[in-house]
Amino acid sequence: MSASLAVEIASAAARLVVDEGMEYAQAKRKAARALGRTPRGGAELPPNELVEDEVRSYIELFCADTQPGELRALRELALRWMQRLAEFRPHLSGAVWRGTATRLSAVHIDLYCDDPKAAEIALINLGIEYDASGDDDLHYLSVADRCPGFSDPVTLHLAVRDLDDQRGALKPDARGRSWRGDAAGLQRLLDADTA
Repeated sequence: MSASLAVEIASAAARLVVDEGMEYAQAKRKAARALGRTPRGGAELPPNELVEDEVRSYIELFCADTQPGELRALRELALRWMQRLAEFRPHLSGAVWRGTATRLSAVHIDLYCDDPKAAEIALINLGIEYDASGDDDLHYLSVADRCPGFSDPVTLHLAVRDLDDQRGALKPDARGRSWRGDAAGLQRLLDADTA
């Protein structure tokens, strides 16, 4: 794929991520199709880092007045859930962690468990309704919660991972930035925004 085509797909995907709340993989595929490129596997799509660069540029141009407040609200919601589920060593990932979330973004939290059913049992004990999905490799629990200042509920996707997976949880991307962070790391981000 040429560099210019990669940027074109990433730019179109960024609009879908910000304006429609799509996840990167879905947005890249839809953008490629819209540009007349039918992707055959991920090799023909731009890397997530390039899409994230385009998302940041798009936010700076079109959402600079609203996005910082929306991001803070989503991070505060994520921290509440991480504290609530602290026994599962939660790590925030996705746009809320990386700083590109808007009110349409879902909150992604990884939970690390010895027993994959433990997180479900915890939600049941807390009286929280959830939807379960996934396969043999990864199990997701999705919940909806209200976020102050948002008219619609926010979706939280809780990825239930094996306890051993936590060892690679803070592995950085190609630019040295972590794809996820724990509650202490999230609190540092919130404190830095306040300062």
